[in-house]
Amino acid sequence: MGRRAERTHPRRNSPDIPFVVGTLDALPDAPDSYAGVLARYSLIHHEPRSIRRALSEFARVLRPGGALLVGFFTGPEVEAFDHAITTAYRWPPDALGIELRDAGFEVIETHTRTGPHPGPRPHGAVLARLRD
Repeated sequence: MGRRAERTHPRRNSPDIPFVVGTLDALPDAPDSYAGVLARYSLIHHEPRSIRRALSEFARVLRPGGALLVGFFTGPEVEAFDHAITTAYRWPPDALGIELRDAGFEVIETHTRTGPHPGPRPHGAVLARLRD
């Protein structure tokens, strides 16, 4: 394992915190388990046609009124781009908002950030609440 991987390996850095390996499309948690979910760039590799599965899983494990914060890369349309690990996707904030609403969420706030080229890619964040 490389030096970078050793610094970022969660179990090595935080041995007292339990970590579970799984998939966002089938979370191992019971319904209504959490008050909030943070999906900070966790969905960027989901193909657009399958993103609803992960959003529905977030809705399943959240308590009514629970919060979801999604971080993502923005763009003028849903489009694939090369990423260090595998293909990633940009989302217009409105298009991601539609997916969230269709999965049972109410969009509370949307924020975007850009910088001068060749700076970081344009980013977005959506705060949503699970409808009661």
